[in-house]
Amino acid sequence: MRRFGFLFAAGEVPLARDASARFLPWLIAFMVYLAALALLAAVAMDAMAARWQGDLQGRLTVQVPAPGDPTNAQARQARLDRTVEALLQTPAVIEVEVLARGQTASLLEPWLGEAARAPELPVPDLIAVTLRRADAGLGDLAQRLEAAVPGATLDDHQRWLARLFALAGSIELLAFLVVALVGAAAIATVIFVTRTGLAIHRQVIELLHVMGARDLYVAEQFQGHALRLGLAGGLLGAAAATLTVLGVAWLLRGEQSLLLPSIRLGWLAWALLIALPPVTGLVAMLTARWTVLRTLARLP
Repeated sequence: MRRFGFLFAAGEVPLARDASARFLPWLIAFMVYLAALALLAAVAMDAMAARWQGDLQGRLTVQVPAPGDPTNAQARQARLDRTVEALLQTPAVIEVEVLARGQTASLLEPWLGEAARAPELPVPDLIAVTLRRADAGLGDLAQRLEAAVPGATLDDHQRWLARLFALAGSIELLAFLVVALVGAAAIATVIFVTRTGLAIHRQVIELLHVMGARDLYVAEQFQGHALRLGLAGGLLGAAAATLTVLGVAWLLRGEQSLLLPSIRLGWLAWALLIALPPVTGLVAMLTARWTVLRTLARLP
């Protein structure tokens, strides 16, 4: 227990009365808040990319252009029948689902509003296709679809998914860069505050040396002080980030769509939020310890 006594002991150096004891936790809380939001954004983007990959893997979408007269239901149905027949003749296809006009209109409503349901709007019909395997060969399916219905297109979503993964990767890289910069700023702040404390309490430290105290004993008092402040700031920052995410999720309730990441706290997000305060405290403690020992070693 003596080994960890510095965590709770007040010590001979009156660090609790320093100005750092008042503003350092708030500075650390702000930095942890920014780091937590960046990490949660990276987790959300990764989850969205994984969800899209799972939903679209082994699936295709066929667009069948509307006839010259979009209101001609008979001509529209004939085009769909020829397309479905060409799809079912493909061995790799196991399921074909024609989306109802109402479903297609619902996909366009965020951009077109109620106009998306106008019968005269030349909206193409969509057909969802499920393959036996994600890497199943399609042969000349695209050519047969073009022959059955001129203008019919086959979309395997790979180009769109590649762009989504590139965006998710960029956001994750940016998030880790933000975390690295915030961590560097936090370390620099702890170093500055620790050196300031050493300068303020130099006479007390010299007296302790005269009494036989070693540099390690002094370092233990500073590192315990930094650990307590780091934990306090980490808890404040993580709590503020949690409330921010929950607040945004509450404000956007019912507004989620397939194009937006799910704003919720999964197990990984909770694990990051729980780990941030102790990690912050540990970094502050080790930084203060290193700073004190390095500074005292240079003193005459």
